[in-house]
Amino acid sequence: MTSTNGTTWKFPKEFWFANFMELCERAAYYGFFIVLTLYLTDIVGFSDKETGIVAGVFFALLYFLPPFVGAISDKIGFRNGLILAFTLLTVGYFLLGVWHSKALVIFFLIIVLIGGSFIKPLITATVAKTTNEINRARGYSLFYWIVNIGSFSGKTFVPYIRQGIGLEYVNFFSSAMSFVALLFAIFMFKNFDKKRESKSIEEVFAALKRIFTTPRLIILILIVTGFWIIQHQLYATMPKYVIRLLGPEAKPEWLANVNPLVVVMFVVLITQLMRKFKAVTSMLIGMILMPFSAFAMSLSQTGQISSDELVSVFGLFNMYSLTLMMIIGIGIQGLAECFISPRFLEYFSLQAPKGEEGLYLGFSHLHSFFSALAGFIMSGYLLDAYCPDPSTLPKGLTEVQRAAYYADAHVIWYYFIAIGFVAAIALFIYKIVVDKIDAKKEVQNA
Repeated sequence: MTSTNGTTWKFPKEFWFANFMELCERAAYYGFFIVLTLYLTDIVGFSDKETGIVAGVFFALLYFLPPFVGAISDKIGFRNGLILAFTLLTVGYFLLGVWHSKALVIFFLIIVLIGGSFIKPLITATVAKTTNEINRARGYSLFYWIVNIGSFSGKTFVPYIRQGIGLEYVNFFSSAMSFVALLFAIFMFKNFDKKRESKSIEEVFAALKRIFTTPRLIILILIVTGFWIIQHQLYATMPKYVIRLLGPEAKPEWLANVNPLVVVMFVVLITQLMRKFKAVTSMLIGMILMPFSAFAMSLSQTGQISSDELVSVFGLFNMYSLTLMMIIGIGIQGLAECFISPRFLEYFSLQAPKGEEGLYLGFSHLHSFFSALAGFIMSGYLLDAYCPDPSTLPKGLTEVQRAAYYADAHVIWYYFIAIGFVAAIALFIYKIVVDKIDAKKEVQNA
């Protein structure tokens, strides 16, 4: 095909192999991610507080390590890096399903952490290498869809495993998906002949130092951390909150799927509508939405939650009031993400020195490092205080006595409403200050 339209959808087979491996990896990751706090508490025996710390450190490092691991993968090659990553993930997930002592689980999580840290820089770099100026935009668009399809499918399938044969068996599902990707990396994926400009560990540290010493960037990262603290509750608080109030038959995994569904449906439209506005303006709209997300979730509990507390949805069907308000709250989160995430990456890349955009973007998820630490640790303490682990309650309680321990469970979301409002106000002030600084620079340069 010689026409532009004909060639834009033509990609080398390595592109499709990389996307298939990403599909498997995302299904494995999100299937594991959504039930990790349940696994750490119900199977391993960590308290809610301990679970918050373990999960918080795990996910924080998963966002922090990729730029450093990427520097290593540059030296060993794409294919070797993928084989190493999927081997570690296959083994790590499998061992998490076999042994459940606390010390061993932490060690196995480290194996998964290292393997997962390789994936993002390797797959995104593969997409970059297998596309050109004509089809790169469509290539990344396909990649983004694959990520969300993997996320959606993993969380859709996992409840059948958790409820059918046991929570710990979810790890075998993630191991199997990683093993399929490993087979593709070994037998189907070819290394690239093209030379790739690599960065040393020293250069990565230097870039991180520059980010921390650039006030405009580090302040924005800390402000946007407020958004991601609330967003992380989809995995930190929501699964336990839903199951403890509705019972083990509930499917929080399906509720979490509302987020990627909304993002896929609206992100292109919202990005297009906001294209003439400054990046910070778009982010501000998203930040304003976030407290309302937490507020909707707080309305999920009106008095005692029981199995017959159903509400009619437009007269079409009945649904638990908790489920309905969770869907609304998570949907608002998805809309907020459409306003924030694409424009944050755009703004972040524009602050990088010329030629270092890629290195800077490697640290664009620093907000998730901070928010995972703060959000998961907060979640552990809040769950312990307002929505405790049923195994910690006194024995022999009546249903009424048991319900009393969960009467204030919705108060958890008030803390995140406050965080959302503070973050939105901070970003509003940030926008005013930055606009004044930029206007002054324009006058000076005129």
